Amino acid sequence: MKQTEIRIAEQVSRALKERTPVVALESTVIAHGLPHPFNLETALACEEAIRQRGGVPATIGIVEGVPTVGLSADEIAVFASDHAPDRRRIEKVGLNNLAAVITKYAWGATTVASSLRLAHVAGIRVFSTGGVGGVHREAIETFDISADLTALGGTPMICVCAGAKAILDLQKTVERLETLGVPIVGYGTNELPAFYSRRSGLGVDISVETPDEAAEVAVNHWRAAGHTAVLVCVPVPEEFEIPLEQVDRAATEALQAAKRHGIRGKALTPFLLAEMEKLTDANTVRSNRALLANNARIAAKIAASLTEWLADSEQQA
Repeated sequence: MKQTEIRIAEQVSRALKERTPVVALESTVIAHGLPHPFNLETALACEEAIRQRGGVPATIGIVEGVPTVGLSADEIAVFASDHAPDRRRIEKVGLNNLAAVITKYAWGATTVASSLRLAHVAGIRVFSTGGVGGVHREAIETFDISADLTALGGTPMICVCAGAKAILDLQKTVERLETLGVPIVGYGTNELPAFYSRRSGLGVDISVETPDEAAEVAVNHWRAAGHTAVLVCVPVPEEFEIPLEQVDRAATEALQAAKRHGIRGKALTPFLLAEMEKLTDANTVRSNRALLANNARIAAKIAASLTEWLADSEQQA
């Protein structure tokens, strides 16, 4: 029986040993979040944004059953095509089916939850994504709550995002994050960003203005026995913002369409995002691409600051 190990790309392994800032990225947004060819362009743009700021990107995915931290350009292209070499569909991998995809020697695109876990095992401390999952709008009936919250509640990493996905119940998501002990940090804002929109009307636990401040919050959180992630929320660039009212209308219509088609479970989020793309004349795609690259840039800066903070802490110990 083959023993499964995590494969860490050479450049990522070297960066971790040399204490060069590393930023982890997910692959579900490539395989299931954005249409081709925007998914490939955006994935490569996020990696380049990290490199330009002195960091090393580590896009995560499952390649033929092997959890891989640091996908190659060729492997990213496969995820962007949404088909593995044997033409089977690339699976969406959360915490519940991670072992199943590994056991089947399949290809799998990792969500925020599974990416966080694999990045943490590899020794990476900063992760960048678009929006995190949370409590769905009809969770009181469906019990649909993303495993992203479970991972955030048990993985001591910095997660840079544009808030929670717009299709969610943001108020309930914030309440759940508070229960889990996950600090919500507003980066340049005192409100939780609403993914495509810069404001939600919901507050944050602390607002910061610089990468150093964000890193300091994380270090203090972990020093105070916090074992959870620190959620650093960055508003979408202003020129790509979609008004919250427009987003809410599109999300409501998309949910109604999902009900009519009987869409649920792992298929729900990709379906809703595709519907919202149509309902907003692709404005959601443009906004998503912009915020992903912006988050990657800021995550690289935070990773550099965190590396310095942790080095100083070790010297003082």
